[in-house]
Amino acid sequence: MKRIVIFASGSGSNAENIISFFSEKPQAEVVAVLTNKSSAKVLERCDRMGVPGFYFNKPAFRESDAVLRLLKGLEADLVVLAGFLWKVPCYLIEAFPNKIINIHPALLPKYGGKGMYGDRVHQAVKENQETETGITIHYVNENYDEGAIIFQAKTKVDPSDTPETIAQKVHQLEYEHFPKVIEKVLS
Repeated sequence: MKRIVIFASGSGSNAENIISFFSEKPQAEVVAVLTNKSSAKVLERCDRMGVPGFYFNKPAFRESDAVLRLLKGLEADLVVLAGFLWKVPCYLIEAFPNKIINIHPALLPKYGGKGMYGDRVHQAVKENQETETGITIHYVNENYDEGAIIFQAKTKVDPSDTPETIAQKVHQLEYEHFPKVIEKVLS
């Protein structure tokens, strides 16, 4: 059985969706969720769903091998970033080559890079009067949002859409496609 570890920084709705999806699949399971925020709502979701949740701080992530040791101890086959906002250090990328994937709430290469996440992306899509947006699932490399693209899905942006309605459309794409793409990456 393949072992998935999720990194999340916020509420964890994508993490919950992924955990639920794989709870019914014999070929893979989410064995843990790691977060860089001790107050992240994702930890409450983990508790409720019976998945171990771990908090780590910046020194443990950037200045030691604590997170790497944890991932190795969990025997992670795939690391999934689901709303995780920190840049992944090179030592982790080297330890898990093509085994770390991320989801971005836009059609990369548009609206990617440092500081482009969540509502900031949807606001930029609106301000630039885009007619479509979507999601990009990609491998993680040493640069924000520049790893090889695995999958993209699009949705129409109407002139009447607000950043909030754009976000809702993008979330629906995330929930629909992210678990299925993870499953394909693992096969």
